[in-house]
Amino acid sequence: MTILGLTPSSLPVQPAHFDIEKVIRPNILALHPYRCARDDYNDGILLDANENSLGASIPSDNGYHRYPDPSLPAVKERIAALRGLPGIDHIALGVGSDEITDLLMRVCVVPSKEKILVTPPTYGMYSVCAAVNDVGVVKVPLELSGANGESGVNGRFSLRVDAVKQAIDADPSIKLIFLCSPGNPTGTLIPLESIKAILDYPAFKGIVVVDEAYIDFSPEGSSAVELIKDYANVCVMQTLSKGFGLAGIRLGMALAQPPLIQILFNTKAPYNIASPTAALAYEAYSPESLATMRSKTDTLNASRTKLLQTLSTLPDLGPAIGGNCANFIMVPVLAKDGSGKPDSVRAQKVYKALAEENGVVVRFRGSEPGCEGCLRITIGSEEELETVVQKFRDVLKVL
Repeated sequence: MTILGLTPSSLPVQPAHFDIEKVIRPNILALHPYRCARDDYNDGILLDANENSLGASIPSDNGYHRYPDPSLPAVKERIAALRGLPGIDHIALGVGSDEITDLLMRVCVVPSKEKILVTPPTYGMYSVCAAVNDVGVVKVPLELSGANGESGVNGRFSLRVDAVKQAIDADPSIKLIFLCSPGNPTGTLIPLESIKAILDYPAFKGIVVVDEAYIDFSPEGSSAVELIKDYANVCVMQTLSKGFGLAGIRLGMALAQPPLIQILFNTKAPYNIASPTAALAYEAYSPESLATMRSKTDTLNASRTKLLQTLSTLPDLGPAIGGNCANFIMVPVLAKDGSGKPDSVRAQKVYKALAEENGVVVRFRGSEPGCEGCLRITIGSEEELETVVQKFRDVLKVL
């Protein structure tokens, strides 16, 4: 069965064991997508979509009485240029990465029968979305020991490739594997060689989804986007929420080879990206905005290093754990008895005292696997971080 809207290709698919038509649910492959008015014509006297022809009811109209372009080629062209993709047929846009996550599950995973695989500690919305879609979840924890250092192929919060393969062998109903890189809450990059090991594994017939929400804080060459040209079974998710500082406009994207992108386009809501979001996204990828984004991520990375150094002088906090490749750090609060062990009960008290009595809100992560006693701290402005350090000193003295 051909994918509707996709130009047939005679090029061989890599890896050879992957067949997207066996991954996508049959009802989705057979779907004839809704054809909206703007799919046909964009110019002239437009009386085809039952829009309000007298304009918007707010002073600044900006053409908002018209439905947005469902394809947004200009935005996609700028994304393709930045990420080194061959063309806009490698890009699908969503209302944040969460819409992409939901869409991937809906098109690939049969409810009540098939599953996804996640690697805790990780972003919690994968499991929430699976529950909403009545999809099973297989959990293969990341490496939780720090015996081999932090991150890398075998360090703390690295991907346990052999354990993932064992889970695949034990359960062929796994259709999607979600990898968060850099991880949340770990801040750890998954090496591309570890991702390739799963992509190349013949027993896995599904798709590896690499969530790169924090990739713009990471070193050059860290992104799995470079794998897309060689692997039809990888999908990279990115967002404007983190490095670009545009969480409020809600724009996420899937980057993959054209067959999967076409399936996502066929299945999405016809006007899912609002006109204001599209306009701001186009501006975000301008040369001037990209320069500003890189300047700000450089500043935040420098502030991250400084914060790590400062917090290391506080005796009640342990060394930060994870890879520190995002705009946050994760530090354990130690037991008061001087044992040097992380203490989740104390960490919870510190978290609440900071928020409720000192006006500093961080995130308690002590209930996550491998994160005992940990607080996650977003890298703020220089002034904010000075306050944070002082408040930590004050609170740790009394708790």
